[in-house]
Amino acid sequence: MALGLTIQTLWPVAAMEVHTSKEVNAVNGTNLRLKCTFSSSSPISQHLSVTWNFQPEDLGSHELVLYYLQEPYNLPSGRFKERVTWDGNIERNDASIMIWNLQPTDNGTFTCQVKNPPDANGVVGEVRLRVVQKVHFSEIHFLAVAIGSACVLMIIVVAVVIICRHHRKKAQEKRIEVTGTELKEKESLKAREEKEESPLED
Repeated sequence: MALGLTIQTLWPVAAMEVHTSKEVNAVNGTNLRLKCTFSSSSPISQHLSVTWNFQPEDLGSHELVLYYLQEPYNLPSGRFKERVTWDGNIERNDASIMIWNLQPTDNGTFTCQVKNPPDANGVVGEVRLRVVQKVHFSEIHFLAVAIGSACVLMIIVVAVVIICRHHRKKAQEKRIEVTGTELKEKESLKAREEKEESPLED
């Protein structure tokens, strides 16, 4: 009996694991799915709850983003009002949310806490969000375009040179052919003339 009590003391009755991305980058004005999955050693019950919180970069106070207990409860006010929706599926151990129209003020750390009694001590998963401005052409982009244009121009030049050489070769072959034909005609004409002059000499 004492051994059983000792084992109970050393090994927790239940365990919960929560998995999130460590860091996510997203473009300002776009939408983002913050993924949060979990696993529990206890069967999923109707008392399972999910709490999403947010702490801004300036390390201000935590703000409630979304709460789930049998159904999602959205915020009536705050920076995420009407911009956060539930996108999870408890039956698939998914507690993800969607954030719409990202803003620079959304930079910070989001936490996903899942409780599934008797896993009373809900484990917290953290994900740091970094909202960046829309991507503009940088020097690297311009350099890439310049290199690409130079390559295309080089290909065109090489193609033109090859075509010109081909036409030149054809023209030379034609001139040689014409010259050969003229030479044969001259030789034939000369032979006829010599043949015509032969009787006179006799």
